[in-house]
Amino acid sequence: LGVRNCYFPLFVPKKNLEREKDHVEGFAPEVAWVTRSGDSKLKEPIAIRPTSETVMYPYFKKWIRSHRDLPLKLNQWCNVVRWEFSYPTPFVRTREFLWQEGHTAYATRHGAEEEVLTILQLYKSVYEDLLAVPVIKGKKTEKEKFAGGLYTTTVEAFIPTSGRAIQGATSHCLGQNFAKMFGIEYEARESGSDGGSGKSEKRLVWQNSWGLTTRTIGVMVLVHGDDKGLVLPPRVAPIQVVIVPVLYTKTKEMVLEEANKLKDSLLTAGLRVHLDDSQNHNPGWKYNYYELKGVPLRIEIGPRDIEEKKVVIKRRLSGSKAKNVSWVDLTSIVQSELKEIHNEMFERAKRDRDSRLRKVTNWDDFKKALNEKCMILAPWCGEKAAEELIKQKTKEMGSEVFETAEGEEVCEMSGAAKTLCIPFEQDDIPEGTLCISAGIDDFPSKAAKMWVLFGRSY
Repeated sequence: LGVRNCYFPLFVPKKNLEREKDHVEGFAPEVAWVTRSGDSKLKEPIAIRPTSETVMYPYFKKWIRSHRDLPLKLNQWCNVVRWEFSYPTPFVRTREFLWQEGHTAYATRHGAEEEVLTILQLYKSVYEDLLAVPVIKGKKTEKEKFAGGLYTTTVEAFIPTSGRAIQGATSHCLGQNFAKMFGIEYEARESGSDGGSGKSEKRLVWQNSWGLTTRTIGVMVLVHGDDKGLVLPPRVAPIQVVIVPVLYTKTKEMVLEEANKLKDSLLTAGLRVHLDDSQNHNPGWKYNYYELKGVPLRIEIGPRDIEEKKVVIKRRLSGSKAKNVSWVDLTSIVQSELKEIHNEMFERAKRDRDSRLRKVTNWDDFKKALNEKCMILAPWCGEKAAEELIKQKTKEMGSEVFETAEGEEVCEMSGAAKTLCIPFEQDDIPEGTLCISAGIDDFPSKAAKMWVLFGRSY
């Protein structure tokens, strides 16, 4: 991608943050301000970055002079703070989170828009190819897009246990709005009629920003976890395989020797392996411990297994049975198992999601699907008023209270449904189909223009 890493300050001067009107209005409720230094009051509040456009782009202005300076592609790994919400959820919705945020500038709209989709596909691949979590690609509505941007693309995931969607990652085309505010221009030279250099002119750059956060961890845990603990996809699991030797006093040395040989052969194949040769816990305790930690595959080896030159392998996935396999072919078997585990996790998550994805065309069915903890694909007229009405009416249906198994209240979340995205993959809309808002009170009936994904979200 040709992106270079960088780092910019955590603190944003007030005048910089307020430079782009739509941007600051969109983030105003979430901005945390530093107002004091010790016992002294600051002359001017300093914002803790909710995102970094306004701290980075004054430097873009200095660095970009000519078309030769483009494209400029930067990325930083950092923390940001967004304050305005209740009931934080670890890794899912927290006041401070870690992310990567990319910021780029192009000479043309075409170049910028091409990158937006390239990055979005990269984020989709992170979720599906690494985390085994299915996502839906789409575009945010004008109401839900990034504040100050031209448009926002997104990948949306779904948590079946709560019936809520969650925004996985976003890739924004900022257009030229920030370039106007910060004066980010380049000198473009037109070709002359004789093929030589023509006159030059100043032009605004086209910009993008895109980000992926530690929310990915929360999504992975919520989608795959079960009552026993974590279930980690093999491609991101810190430990892909754990070897648990069954130790007895007389055969302990022999078993540990063979277990180490197995470990070394798997390590040589590039697998992430841990041999738990600790002797302060019995094998049963270790089985439960590594199930809790979500290790994808367990290998058990004892004196009888050594006699038969076999080992027992057991997948972490619920419902999986233990298998006896020859240790001669163990490396290839383990590699095949890990691949199958990923595919099974993805297909299981996709089935769960698809079983809770309802396509409806009237308001009564919409409410029913929402109460059944589903995401909803519904026809929409494209108007903000209809979008806001749906959110308000579903909010009036009541909030959701989440409790522990003991009945202790954990949090209360809004029952409002909002637009999640306009999916890129669109079915045809039958002639005469009305917007889903047509059945609400006396709201005007309008023709539907597209299918939109609605749902409650984190």
